[in-house]
Amino acid sequence: MDVKQLRALLAIAETGSVTRAAELLHIVQPAVSRQLRLLEEDIGTPLFERGRRGMDLTEAGHILANRARRALHELDQAKADIAPAPGIVSGTVTIGLLPSTGDLLAAALVSHLRQQYPQLTVNISVGYAGYLQQWLEDGAVDLALLYDPKPSALLEVQALLDETLYLVGLPEKNLSITGDMALHDVAELPLVLPSQPHGLRLLLDRACASADIHLNVVAETNAMNIQKNLVFGGVGYTILPGVAVFDDVAAGRLTATAISQPALRRKIVLALPLTRRSSIAVRCAVTELRALIKQKLQQGEWPGATWLVE
Repeated sequence: MDVKQLRALLAIAETGSVTRAAELLHIVQPAVSRQLRLLEEDIGTPLFERGRRGMDLTEAGHILANRARRALHELDQAKADIAPAPGIVSGTVTIGLLPSTGDLLAAALVSHLRQQYPQLTVNISVGYAGYLQQWLEDGAVDLALLYDPKPSALLEVQALLDETLYLVGLPEKNLSITGDMALHDVAELPLVLPSQPHGLRLLLDRACASADIHLNVVAETNAMNIQKNLVFGGVGYTILPGVAVFDDVAAGRLTATAISQPALRRKIVLALPLTRRSSIAVRCAVTELRALIKQKLQQGEWPGATWLVE
């Protein structure tokens, strides 16, 4: 087992594909396949289940990936701490982004950080809020965006924005981005929703329980892209924040309308671990991420969101 094999494991886990992992790592596909094969031989058990929809981690794969993520982060940080260049922001910073925000923020954030701090290495980890919170507490990521997490003595959080949740459907459903639909009407529609314990699903379930409303859930998935693909396939409607469907609505591929009575909104917070001191690199990344999110709101690229920072 070596560092290259562990990086290949995490790249495949994040992309669901050996081909896309090779592109992410900037190496040829056979090299990634070989690294995975050697790692599975060393471990003595399969680390992925290979299906038509891609590659999913097995239980053993999940265990190894979680440990590998922490180990590689510690190695990268150690290299930065041993011989930092005086007066230059260097080292490695690992940033956790939510699936609904990754497409909007990742490329711009990395570009801005590389322009400002050429000596800085930026890692982006994408995961649902529960995973990101665990990675923060375990030391696998340095900072992350979360959905209004449960109070934790291990985290420092700052609320950044409040965002509306939208009912999303195909164009012929004639949903209006400027209109709204009551939750009890939404509940009668066939819905494709995240599975529990996804934060959005928990929010929906709490709102429905308070109003004695029962949702008509026809499919569940823990992947946002599959949520949207099932809508594209005509299976039903889904519920997502505006940032997750901004491009699709603008291009006419989907339509959306806000949910009301009660209005469904959620907070996005920036979280940092309290168990370790934030490096200069982390503090620089925090500043850039906050500024980028505010900029996206001002440019109208985050519909239904309100900036909360004074």
